[in-house]
Amino acid sequence: MSVDLSTYYLGLKLKNPLGVAACPPLTGNLDMLRRLEEAGASVAVLPSLFEEQIEHDELEFNRLFEYQSESFAEALTHFPVLQEYNTGPRDYLKHIEAAKQAVSIPIIGSLNGSSTGGWIRYARMIEEAGADALELNIYFVPTDSDMTSADVERRYIDLVAKVRQSVALPLAVKIGPNFTSLPNFAQHLVAAGADGLVLFNRYVEADIDLDTLQMKPDLILSNRHEARVPIRWIAILRDQLKSSLAATSGVHRMQGALKLLLAGADVTMMASVLLMKGPTMLTTILEEMHAWLEEHEYESVEQMKGSMSRGNCPDPSALERANYMKALTNYTMEHPAPPSP
Repeated sequence: MSVDLSTYYLGLKLKNPLGVAACPPLTGNLDMLRRLEEAGASVAVLPSLFEEQIEHDELEFNRLFEYQSESFAEALTHFPVLQEYNTGPRDYLKHIEAAKQAVSIPIIGSLNGSSTGGWIRYARMIEEAGADALELNIYFVPTDSDMTSADVERRYIDLVAKVRQSVALPLAVKIGPNFTSLPNFAQHLVAAGADGLVLFNRYVEADIDLDTLQMKPDLILSNRHEARVPIRWIAILRDQLKSSLAATSGVHRMQGALKLLLAGADVTMMASVLLMKGPTMLTTILEEMHAWLEEHEYESVEQMKGSMSRGNCPDPSALERANYMKALTNYTMEHPAPPSP
């Protein structure tokens, strides 16, 4: 039986549900992009253009920067060292154009930050450069105790609304899972103009260097168990939102990708496993996915998508509080405590 692996995401028809998440070593390199497409990738999100880079670019064309840079030279050391594709906004736009020439799969641009800044202008430029869609990777860590959860959510919603007004591109919003009422917040993002949500962002956490006694960013690749968080929330959101849902974080095997699709994801975005094992993992997962669908008599990915969402699964309480007690009970039964000495 022939199984149709195609799916729709942000209004784009994809040949299968395996995409590549924003990642400089993967989607920031044209040769690697070609290899990923050959291995089966259906869509690629380019590495993000960061808000700090946009601000830095604005400074470079400011007269004060040109003639009095010595007055704030120390401040410039806080900007990240920009490498290869990501040497600045203009090179980022060139990378979009080159990527569109290099591969035939949809290319999604990405903006990373927490305030409007130059986002609106560069969102338009990303559209003009030929991107098929735009992903807003909103990275905001509230540190002010006077800022309420409503204030934080309003910041996200306003940012999405302003970018939506500036471009006609399909717009996805990548967020983290830590919101008081995620279903309500998700509805507001969609109402503000998001065509899809990407669940979830893996924030880079700070660590303490014991030698220098300084805070330093420390990137740790995901593991397959992290997919359980997006599985839960995609299953809960699937029936409540009229938008696309992309799953990211922990997509390492065919089983994880299938579970996310069953929960209701339209596409699964991968990065860590491709960094560890190479582009051929895409081919392996696709072959295994096709075999599983055929064995279970599915005619298409579309047929299976969302069949285990909260509204469709036999026991929706497993996604809520009841899941906690059951998990503890099952673990205790399977791993009895050792006898007392």
